[in-house]
Parts: sequence; structure tokens; C-alpha cells
Amino acid sequence: MCGIVGYVGNRQALPIILQGLKSLEYRGYDSAGVVIVPEESGEELNIIRSQGKIAHLENVLEDYSLPGTVGIGHTRWATHGPPSDANAHPHCDCQKKIALAHNGIIENYLELQEWLIEKGHSFTSETDTEVLPHLVEEFYQGDLGQALQEAIKRLRGAYAIVAVCRDNPDILVAARKDSPLIIGIGEGENFFASDIPAVIEHTRQIIIMEDGETAQINREGAIIYKDGQPIAKKITKVDWTTETAKKGGYPHFMLKEIHEQPDALRHALKGRIMAEENGLTLIDHDFAGINAADIEKIAIVACGTSYHAGLVGKYVIEKMLRLPVDVDIASEYRYRDPIIDEKTLVIVISQSGETADTLAALRESKKRGAPTLAICNVLGSSISREADQVVYTLAGPEIAVASTKAYTTQLMLIYLLTLHLGRVFGKISPEELEVLLEHIYRLPDQLQNLLAEKEEDIKKLAALIIDWGNAFFIGRGIDYAVSLEGSLKLKEISYIHAEAYASGELKHGTLALIEEGIPVLAICTQRALLEKSLSNIKEVKARNAFVIAMVFEGSDSIIKEADRVFTIPDTLDILAPVLTIAPLQLLSYYAAVMLGCNVDQPRNLAKSVTVE
Repeated sequence: MCGIVGYVGNRQALPIILQGLKSLEYRGYDSAGVVIVPEESGEELNIIRSQGKIAHLENVLEDYSLPGTVGIGHTRWATHGPPSDANAHPHCDCQKKIALAHNGIIENYLELQEWLIEKGHSFTSETDTEVLPHLVEEFYQGDLGQALQEAIKRLRGAYAIVAVCRDNPDILVAARKDSPLIIGIGEGENFFASDIPAVIEHTRQIIIMEDGETAQINREGAIIYKDGQPIAKKITKVDWTTETAKKGGYPHFMLKEIHEQPDALRHALKGRIMAEENGLTLIDHDFAGINAADIEKIAIVACGTSYHAGLVGKYVIEKMLRLPVDVDIASEYRYRDPIIDEKTLVIVISQSGETADTLAALRESKKRGAPTLAICNVLGSSISREADQVVYTLAGPEIAVASTKAYTTQLMLIYLLTLHLGRVFGKISPEELEVLLEHIYRLPDQLQNLLAEKEEDIKKLAALIIDWGNAFFIGRGIDYAVSLEGSLKLKEISYIHAEAYASGELKHGTLALIEEGIPVLAICTQRALLEKSLSNIKEVKARNAFVIAMVFEGSDSIIKEADRVFTIPDTLDILAPVLTIAPLQLLSYYAAVMLGCNVDQPRNLAKSVTVE
């Protein structure tokens, strides 16, 4: 989730671009760069890039004079290649005539790079993006927009591209597929940007580009193309404040990030599950470094929400691979003297990659000779650097303290790791793999539809529980792991005391706390356990609890017994956590809002816990 800003106008471009980049730094923060078209014709494009945040780029720019009224800026969240000056955007062609910035992933970049090298092009970075300016250069015959349209015909993957050429110094051109891009319409000036915050101080007239569209802007206006033909586009007036704009129009970052989960899942899948003519294919290069033949046991270590993702992983891996899995809270791991060795794969999970307890657990595991794999969101973090192997969730920056999209993308990587190991061990047949991939591939769309269609229903449920100081979450099997995460979300942002229990444990003491009207949220998606789950619902109903059940559509026996029912789209039981958690996140969010809590920054909590 990188950030792009492009400007064409009569003012100096550099300060406008830098201000726009600062408003997009939540989208990327490991490197940044600008390209300014020189005022003197025939001069090379001025491209300045640096590793680090925007402030570091500003320091670098103090040594340069970059006058010009046309330019592009980019702030990067690295995917291909680590943060460095060389890997920062914008990238240029061989002659420094064409430069561009790109968000997304070009899946066939290696194939294109090989072809371009044969054509005589040379490369200086480790990024997938660098193939793009060379590809545009290959097709350039005086018309930058036409060259870009020819180039994108060769691409597979996701992209938002903004390009400039010194031979066409008064225009910027752009293309979009699966990565956001907007056009800001001003007076005598126009903008490209990844998100509205970058332009809101200059214009509130916005055109939202759609997939498959290209565009060209100059000082006078914008032209948008579809299939090479100009099309009319609606201009939307945005009435946000600058502060609201940073949240994309959402009142809180948490709500924004809940709604970003479908796209976050798509990013997590790109380049890992690919659609081909004969079906879906698992691309498991991320796990190629695991010596699966030597693995006899798996240990998962994490904290908080990441720990709950690990509990789902235990159910998934043991069920599908019949391989023993221990799951430890990282703060306890070292002190129980864990039994691990070189045949134990230790998986550490951390959104930030800086969680102190998890980092200490990783180091302890390495001391004992265990191979280590990190599932992490922040590239270049301590955990990602020190683990033997790292797999990135690609969720993008998560600003709200309560984790949402990091959790669902962690689940996705656990599923993909399980499929990889299952194929290596021969535990998953090609037929089973095909079915699993098909259902996994549907999850982002199913989640998007669920959020769009059921949010109002969840608001109503939240209103029913806010008058209670306590709530219970129950579930069996993998539903119990999700119950733990659901209860954590409610307590950490609404301050309602919430507890999660394996449904069968109710009779071993917890029933003493059930009183008339108390909310009990029962997750019931495991079909083989529905009869058992129904019995547990009857137990709390007999004590006059208020039961809210979450089920797949068509679970009639549960529907008849619950006071309120929330249905989710049908999928495989083992994949249900990706769909069940989002409604629980929204339930917690709306409960917290109704209670007047600080949703994004709940009391006493921090986003990244860097102390033991």
C-alpha cells in the first residue's frame, strides 16, 4: 500500500508533492522519492530518492534546487526488494527520459525483465516496478499515453501507475488495475493521487479511476480512457475536513481498516494463488526455504491477536496435516523451557515485527537450533530480519491499536503454509488442493459482500449489548479460537468485560455467571459440532441468557434457538474464521462508538509492544 502524488500546474511542484506524500505516509514509510520535470527543455529528469520516511527525503532535498511545475512523488511500503535508495520510486528508463511510480505487484516481472534485458535494457533495483519504465520506453514513439497503454497490455498483476516524460513535459499519464488512484481537478492545476488526503488541501473535485482505465492530465484538465477510447467520468465533490480525509472518509481508522480487509486479503493472495487456464495454482515460493522433510513438530509463538491467529493455525495444521502443533503466548515461552530442536519449525507471528516478547522467543528458538519462520507485516522489522525466513502479510499500515486486517491476513498465510506443507508431505491430494484453493480464492469477495450487506444489522446488535458490563463468547473447535479474538476486540476498545470459553466448559463453573439477559455470542460454524453447540446454547438459554448466534446460512436448528442470528456466506468449515471475525470486529467497534470510547487509541494500550 504505497502512496503516489502527481502534479501538473503553475505552482512549484515539489512542495505540493511533499505535502501530499506526508498525508499518504500511512500507506508507506520505508522509502520515498520525487521526480521533477526541469524547466529547461532537453535536460534530464531530476530524480531524488532516499530510504526512510518523508522527513529524511526532505533533508536530502535541501542539497538540491528542483524548480519545475510538473512532477511525481512516491512513498513506499516495500514488497519486492528491501528498503533502500535504489529500490525507492520513482524508477526511470535507460535514458532517464521516462520516469514513473507504481503501487501494486507485477506478477510476471521476471519474464518481462528477461525479455527487456535481451532487448538491451539494464536494471539497477530489486523491484518489480523497474520493468515498467523500460517497458514504456520500448513502446514509446512520441506519445507517452499510447506507450503506457501498450505496456499495460503485457502486465499481469495489480498496478496504479503515474508516468512522466521529458519529451512531453506538460502532461502526466496514469493507469489503474486493482490499486486505487484518483484525479484531483483544480483551477489551472490537476493531480493524481493514491488517496484523497493527498489533494484535499488543493481541491475537493475528485474523479475516481476504475480498473482498466488510463488517464492523462495537464494544466487544463483530464482525459480518461477505457480500451483506448475517451470516456466521460463523474466529478465527485468531497466535503471532508483534512483530518477526516486521512481516514478515507471513515470516522475512525479502525472502521477503515475493517473495510480494507477484502483488499488486504487480495494483496496477501497475489503472487501466491494464481488463476490459470486450467484452474488455480498455489505458488509457494514464500515457503521454499522450509526443509519440510525434517519437520516433526510445529511451535507457534505470538502475543494478543497474533496469538489467536496462531490458535486457528493449530486447528488447521493438526486437522489437515496430522502434525503436532504447540501454541505459546510469547511472554511465557522462554520461561516454560520449551521442548524444541532442529526438527521443530517455530513460527513467530507479529504485525509490527518489533513485539519484544515475540522477538525474545524467536531468539531463544534459534539458540536451541530450531528453524524459524516469521509471519509479519512490517518489512525490515527486527523479527523479519532475524528469522531464518519471513513471509509478509502485505496488509499495509495498520494505524488503529486494535488489530483487524493484520489478523485476517495472518490467517490467510497460515492457510497457504498449510497447503504448501500438505502438498510436500502428500497429506493433501491434488483434488483436495483444488477445492481448497477455490474456496480460499472466494474469501475476499465473500467478505466484501458480508461487510456491505450486514453492517446495519451489526449496529443493531451492538445496541443490544452496550448496557451490559459483561459478555460471553462461546464456540467449539476452531470457533473457540475465533471467540477468543472476538472477546478481545470487545474488551479492548469498548471496555465491556468479555470472556471467551470453549462451549463445553460452561458447565465447569462459568454457568454460575449467567444471569437473565446477559449477552452470550455463540459462534456455530463447525457442522460436525452443531448438535453439541445447540446443547450449549440450550444450557445458557435455560438460565435466561440473551443468545446471539453466528452461523452459516441454513443452520436451522441453531436459528430456532437463538434470540438473534447473524448469518455468514457459506464456505468450508476450516475457512470460517476469515468470515466470522469481521462481524465481531464491527460489533466491538459500534459498541465502543455508542459508549463514547476512543476507538483508535484505547486507554493503556499501544500499537506495538516493544517492552517485555
